Amino acid sequence: MKLFVPKENDPAETRSPLLPIDAGKLTGLGADVEVEAGVGKSINILDEAYKKAGIQISSDRVASMSSADMVLRMSLPAGEDIQHLREGCIHVSCMDPFNNADLVKEIASRNISAISLEMIPRTTIAQKMDVLSSQANLAGYVAVVLSAERQQKIFPMMMTAAGTIPPARVFVIGAGVAGLQAIATAKRLGARVDAFDVRPEAQEQILSLGAKPLSVDLGETEKTKDGYAKQLTDEQLRKQREAMAKQCARSDVVITTARVFGRKAPLIVTNEMLDSMKPGSLVIDLAVETGGNVESSEFGREVERKGVTIIGQPELQRQVPVPASQMFSSNLYNFLEHFWDKEMKNFVLNRDDEIIQGCLVTHEGEIVNPVIKAAIG
Repeated sequence: MKLFVPKENDPAETRSPLLPIDAGKLTGLGADVEVEAGVGKSINILDEAYKKAGIQISSDRVASMSSADMVLRMSLPAGEDIQHLREGCIHVSCMDPFNNADLVKEIASRNISAISLEMIPRTTIAQKMDVLSSQANLAGYVAVVLSAERQQKIFPMMMTAAGTIPPARVFVIGAGVAGLQAIATAKRLGARVDAFDVRPEAQEQILSLGAKPLSVDLGETEKTKDGYAKQLTDEQLRKQREAMAKQCARSDVVITTARVFGRKAPLIVTNEMLDSMKPGSLVIDLAVETGGNVESSEFGREVERKGVTIIGQPELQRQVPVPASQMFSSNLYNFLEHFWDKEMKNFVLNRDDEIIQGCLVTHEGEIVNPVIKAAIG
């Protein structure tokens, strides 16, 4: 079975989807792996490293793509790439299918089996394939490092002959993967960290990392089957915002991480809350790609409101492309290996499997994922 890994189309992409170590493991399973020349250049991996792992280097992207049984990549294929994919091939990447309806329909019309890695179910057995979690982990880390760099204060407390410097106060909203990593990183840098999550079970996780949970009595709250918090009532939102407004006002850094794949991010930090913050404070919105948690945040921009800096930089994991590539590549290999038939030496698209049912978007000319089908028609 021939697997092809092209270079990414997005000029802003710094990561590489498949590293030599994992590509070599795939050849060990019996796959015929080919990568486009320069696929690892952004993270200083030369073509020679792939050759040493037994990988073929392609200088003809179109020919390699049109003959591949499976195409592996980081993100969406460009329009011309779709035309080069052969009928019946399997395309594996992060597709963001909810926001790319026309592309999904075009892929279906070309009779291509498209797998969206973001839609892999969040089950125990699928943890090793979970690209959303691995990349969110790094985004949480980068958010704290970025805020420490941009803050006019230092994070740790210092006791000096000239007096005591108090620690910076960091408020993390959302204790999912990105939020917990942000909490842990801020604590390691010496900040005083407060955190909030609507899920009651998150309080213990916040405490375990040395942070102080912001306690808000919201009554009964629910979560989705994937562990995300469900939408709050208007009254619950009012109580939540009142408590968070006070916490934002005394914080030097606020990091928002509340995002759910496939849905618009909830608005959490309003302009009124921003206006209560001290001049020189910093806000980082990790949900800016899906509409943002912060009212004044703008996609891809840094804005200032009454002395408060709001950073809406998307895909912060791209700022640490080496570990981001390592983690994505490992997730990708684990996904393929899980469904690999070692005797037949090919990938088995087992439609009875729960993982495949969750992430297979198009197959045999149709949109087969019920969630995507309902969302885009």
